[in-house]
Amino acid sequence: MKRLIKGKTIGIIVIGLFATSGIFGQQASQYTQYSNAQMFSNAGFAGMGRGICVNGIVRQQWAGFKDAKGNKIAPQDFLISLDSPIDFLHGGAGISILQDKLGFWSDIAVQLAYSYHKELSSGTLGIGIGINLTNRSIDFSKFKATAGGDPVLLSSKKSDMLIDANFGLFYRADNNMYLGVSTVNLLENTGKNLSSASGAIKYKTDRTFYITAGYPIELPNHPKFEIQPSILLESDFSSTQYNVSTIVNYNSKFWGGINYRLQESVGFIVGVRFKDFQIGYSYDVNTLGLGIPGSHEISLNYCFKIKADRSKTSYKNTRFL
Repeated sequence: MKRLIKGKTIGIIVIGLFATSGIFGQQASQYTQYSNAQMFSNAGFAGMGRGICVNGIVRQQWAGFKDAKGNKIAPQDFLISLDSPIDFLHGGAGISILQDKLGFWSDIAVQLAYSYHKELSSGTLGIGIGINLTNRSIDFSKFKATAGGDPVLLSSKKSDMLIDANFGLFYRADNNMYLGVSTVNLLENTGKNLSSASGAIKYKTDRTFYITAGYPIELPNHPKFEIQPSILLESDFSSTQYNVSTIVNYNSKFWGGINYRLQESVGFIVGVRFKDFQIGYSYDVNTLGLGIPGSHEISLNYCFKIKADRSKTSYKNTRFL
C-alpha cells in the first residue's frame, strides 16, 4: 500500500503527524509498472536505453477514497522523466519531475542525474549520481479540529524546500537481463521548523533503497512470445515492500501480466506499442480487505534513437516491459 500504511490507520497516522512535535517524512512513491520509473529510482539508469526516452506515469491510489468530511485524500502521483545517452560524457543524463500528493500535503521533486557507462565483457554498467530538490507543502487549513478547536493545528499553508543526493548502479547484460541497486535521498536532510502552537514540526527527505532485477525469456517453439519476470524491493528500513511481476510480451507489440505486492495487492497490467510509442495500464486489487478501493495507473513511453544513417529507421526497445 502506498507509503506502506495499513488501511484504516491512515487517518490516525495523518492526524498524529500534525498533533505532535518532531520530525516526519512521507515515504517514497510506488508504482505497479515500476519498470517505467527506473529513471526516478536509480540514477545509474540514465541513458541506458540506447536512445532518447520520455516516460510518464499517472497513478491514482485508492480511487475515490475520502475522509469523514468528504475530502479526497487518496494518494496521487504524476511522474515524468527524460533520459538520453551522451557520448562525449561517456554515459547518459536524465531528469525526473514528480508531484506526489497524500491528503493535505504535497511534494514536488526535481531530480537531475548523470550516469557513467562502463562497458564490460557481457554488458554495460551504469554508475550514477544525482541531485534531488524537493518542495513540500502542507495545507493545515484543511485539518478540521473537534468542537472547541485544537491549539496544535495551524490555519494556513506551509512549505519548505530541501536538497539531497541520489546514487545508483544499473547493470544491463547483452541479453537484456538487468540488475539495479540504488538509493534516493541518501543524506536524509532535515527541513526547517513549521511553527505550531505546541512547538516545532520538522520534516525530512525520505531515504529509500531499491533493488530491482529482470530477465526476458524467449520461448524456443514460440519466438513471438517473450516472458519477462522481474522483482522490486523498496525499503526505508522501517518498512519494506516486495513486488514480483511477470509480463508476457507478444510480437513486441502487445503485453499483459500480473504484479503481486506482498501482503497488499494484486495488479493486472496490459499494454500496447505502436512504433516508438507505448501505453500501459494497470489496476490494483487490494488484498487487505477493509473496504479499501482499488488503484489505477497509466504509463506512457516514447523512446527513439537518433541515427546518422537515414536508411535504417527501425529501433526496438523492450526495456520497459
